[in-house]
Amino acid sequence: MNPQPLRWTHQPAAASLGRAELAADWDRLNRARGNLPFLDAQAVALALKHFGKGDEVLSVARDLAGQLRAMVVLGRAGKSRWSSFQPSQLPLGAWVADPEIGVSQLSRSLVRRAPSSLCLALSLTQIDPRLAPREPDSSGSQALDYIATGWIEVAGDFDSYWAARGKNLRQNLRKQRNKLAAEGVQTQMRVLRERGEMRALLERYGALESTGWKGQEGTAIHPDNAQGRFYLELFEAAAARSEAVVFEYRFDERTVAMNLCLLRAGELIVLKTAYDESIRTLSPAFLLREEELQQFFAPGSPVQRIEYYGKLMDWHTKLTDNQRTLYHHTRYRWSWLKRLVESRRQRQADAQAPQEDSTALASTNEPDSRINSRSPT
Repeated sequence: MNPQPLRWTHQPAAASLGRAELAADWDRLNRARGNLPFLDAQAVALALKHFGKGDEVLSVARDLAGQLRAMVVLGRAGKSRWSSFQPSQLPLGAWVADPEIGVSQLSRSLVRRAPSSLCLALSLTQIDPRLAPREPDSSGSQALDYIATGWIEVAGDFDSYWAARGKNLRQNLRKQRNKLAAEGVQTQMRVLRERGEMRALLERYGALESTGWKGQEGTAIHPDNAQGRFYLELFEAAAARSEAVVFEYRFDERTVAMNLCLLRAGELIVLKTAYDESIRTLSPAFLLREEELQQFFAPGSPVQRIEYYGKLMDWHTKLTDNQRTLYHHTRYRWSWLKRLVESRRQRQADAQAPQEDSTALASTNEPDSRINSRSPT
């Protein structure tokens, strides 16, 4: 059976998501498909406010009966190209849809009814296959891997979970705790949720980020930059709904690690992690995670699943065997255009091939924690 056609309308995104009726429509679709707190209308509106260019468009789809089926925030990705709004602060692309609407149907319909008169390609970015299963490529569409990411199912007791972790990890953390005790250092885990605590917490978080490469590059959270203002407003709003959870780990009175999390319907999403990178002989972030997990696995804990949504790192694999791959999806207006793009990419790859031997060794030494996967178009 062919899917019912979608009719699209377009309007300025920032102003539209600030309207109560459209925000409620967006949130209703979000609840039906994932119910992610960072994809609430308010969160997306904050991202537009602090990171948008100002020309983003909210595209709204209804079926022939007038029922709301999908909403997508689009930004220009180049001449005659559009992409879902995707600041780095949002783990997934800014769109919501009825669970019955697949990615292919959404993109096939929207590429021909995009905000501009001629859209040659449209990309939906950083899609979670758990929420929108990856469909086979077609003559006019292509999916590309973005990143692998991990999660933890919180089931059973902590001792059983921890016993299944690597022996080296358990022994290493035990030695670190013995070392801290021998030196008379008191460790403390603080769990903070109140709206009035968020400003001071984010200031301490920013100070932690400043001890590492983000401080050197000027991208650490600060009360006076866009990141700092975004996260403050996001977490103050989440705290007002009892969905903000910040874990702070201390050595005596010194903050050494923090996790900024959102908790909704049993799912804890770790949005940001920072630790004091000046500490070389200990792993404050892992000490924090161990105590977090003890709380999550305790009887009566509201946490049933932990989602990281960041690029899968070695430390993730020490805590979980679970992983899945987020992906980008690009739809071309015509199938011949996809073939043309693929041919051009192949020519570029062939032209660069002779240089690979001389650069391969250097490229393997680059830090991968700051390198994103391929762009969707």
